[in-house]
Amino acid sequence: MNVTLSAVGFDFQQEQQDLINKKLERINYAEDLIVDLLVRVKDDKKIIFDVTANFRWGASAHVSAEDYDFGAALNKTMDILDTKVKKEKDKIQKK
Repeated sequence: MNVTLSAVGFDFQQEQQDLINKKLERINYAEDLIVDLLVRVKDDKKIIFDVTANFRWGASAHVSAEDYDFGAALNKTMDILDTKVKKEKDKIQKK
């Protein structure tokens, strides 16, 4: 799984990068299912996370969440992403 982090409107601090990497461990169970994970973080009064996961069978999932707090926005994003990944995994296992 290739993870690409990008910041728009600000530069990542080391602790923010570490927090993102730590939270991404939640989806390690799908490491062999996801080819690319593109994480874009925008600071525009609110912190906005846009994440696109490209799966090895050609499907992709896009999730987005925002909050005034970096950690809260990241948690919301990871909750949604975890749910989407599980749904995709279940779909492919049924076939």
